[in-house]
Amino acid sequence: MPRRRQSHGLERVLGAPALFATAYGNVGSSIYYALGLVAGIALGLTPLVFIISGLIFAATAATYAEGTVRYPEAGGSSSFARHAFNEVVSFGAAWAQMLNYVITIAISVIFVPHYLSIFWAPLRTTPWDVIVGVGLTWALVGINIVGIREAARLNILLAVLDFCTQLLLVAIGAVLIFSPHTLSHNIHLGVAPTWSAFLLAIPVGMIAYTGIETVSNLAEEARDPVRSIPRSISWVAIAVFAIYFTLPWIALSAMPVVQHAGGYVTRLGQNPPHGFKNDPVLGLVENLGLHGALLTVAKIYVGLLAATILFVATNAGVIGASRITYSMASYRQLPEVFRRLHPKLKTPWLALLVFAGIGTTIFVLSGQVDFLGRMYAFGAMLSFTIAHVSVVALRVRRGDEELEWRARPNIRIRGVDWPIFAIVGGLGTGAAWLVVVVKDAPTRYAGLAWLAAGFVFYLLYRRSLHVPVAVTMRAPIALGPLIALEYHSILVPIVSGPASREAVEVAARLASERAGRIVLLRVIVLPLDLPLDADLTEQLEEANRLLDEASAVADVYGVRTVERVVRARHAGRAIVDEADRRDAEIIVLGAPRGRHRAIFGHTVDYVLKNAPCRVMVAAGKRAA
Repeated sequence: MPRRRQSHGLERVLGAPALFATAYGNVGSSIYYALGLVAGIALGLTPLVFIISGLIFAATAATYAEGTVRYPEAGGSSSFARHAFNEVVSFGAAWAQMLNYVITIAISVIFVPHYLSIFWAPLRTTPWDVIVGVGLTWALVGINIVGIREAARLNILLAVLDFCTQLLLVAIGAVLIFSPHTLSHNIHLGVAPTWSAFLLAIPVGMIAYTGIETVSNLAEEARDPVRSIPRSISWVAIAVFAIYFTLPWIALSAMPVVQHAGGYVTRLGQNPPHGFKNDPVLGLVENLGLHGALLTVAKIYVGLLAATILFVATNAGVIGASRITYSMASYRQLPEVFRRLHPKLKTPWLALLVFAGIGTTIFVLSGQVDFLGRMYAFGAMLSFTIAHVSVVALRVRRGDEELEWRARPNIRIRGVDWPIFAIVGGLGTGAAWLVVVVKDAPTRYAGLAWLAAGFVFYLLYRRSLHVPVAVTMRAPIALGPLIALEYHSILVPIVSGPASREAVEVAARLASERAGRIVLLRVIVLPLDLPLDADLTEQLEEANRLLDEASAVADVYGVRTVERVVRARHAGRAIVDEADRRDAEIIVLGAPRGRHRAIFGHTVDYVLKNAPCRVMVAAGKRAA
């Protein structure tokens, strides 16, 4: 019997705390570059910019929470748009997301050598930051092609260390250098910054929230998304907002705005060697008023921590780029070749090479961190706006659907619960996107060229398939004598008794051939007199116990599992919906022992008639 596989990945995230830690590890890394990029534009109004962008992000977080709970699948705004509109809009959101991931990789990896400059000063500047950044990019692409996984516990540890370090810097700065008098003299309304620069700084400030799509990608790994996803998104928003609400005041007290060469500047936003735009948190440490050995130790600690967290964030971007590419290819938005796995390594090698490798390298070679920041704002604002509009459209077009959870605030007009958060957020992100397009010519041309190239390719590809551009169509499962070897996503509904164990064993054999994944689904059926968000402590405890037992069976075969608990009115419909959301290639049902002819009453009949994929019934000897 194969050795029992130890869990190293993120497949068994059980609740909001683990989701929060993992997401914050990606979102929180942005402080190490966003602070300098925004300060270079907004000067003394940098704290106000982060407050405004934080409020916009709070609305965006609410939109992503509702959309992800409604459709707990990877894809984020692309998934929301598919359900709300059509495949053209979904592609636009996905292509903007792809730009986000490519820029996230580029901007994170180019700042890694900046913080390692504590050991060798030339790493702060071009060309050495570009050379090291390109080398690290391709090293991570190679690592992901080989298939080495992230260590979930290490990511959580780094996220905790990161958050605590940032809070410590705020506390030390508040005691040693915080000066309201200095901050008031930093502001020169309409002059430093100009109103035009202030408006441009707001969408650039949204780079502080790089990685919110992470929570959507982790939705498939949450057992009870109705509770854990909204909580984790709220916690991430609050934690990041708390840092960006406090740290800029400390940084501008340490490096105030001064008049220089006929203009106003702050060392926080100046290029090296005189400024700290390339390593703003190191600049803060250096100007905290520490001296001697204490200053040296603090700089080494912060430099190494920042470089490590940025490296992890870069890897998260590489993984995200491969995930969105696989999703797009699954829906015939990109050619089938991008969803094929390496025959031996079982990883999406071509997607990693093209987008995470070549695409990122092109942007890193520019060596312009300001340009990268504005390009992220271009893609993110567009993607966020589509997400907001999609949630509003879903409320209008599918208002009769019973939602397990909905964000607030809402206002009911003419029978529709209008989501105020999505309307306000959409207006904010849409206006921010227009500001980037209108105010910055290089970003405008590069961003619109990215969109144009994507849509032209999409139209030509769809035409070659003779498929209408607006129609949602999944790529087919490969057929042939080795069909069993092609199952990468298998859904197994879990009930009590031996039937589920046999189903999991069959699914594990299918999945183990091609390093596939099993989704273990426990459906809790609620009567109509109970709301879908009712307190189900006992049922959840039983569900977790059954899922743990099923996961242990799959563990023996060395197969990855994702455990999910779904609340529903009808078990069969919940199974079919889950298979559809996850693009499952086969559903494996356990047959009963004895004389019973149905597995879940009429549920098996419903699944057989309505499943969007193949269905296999695994029967024991007596049932057979």
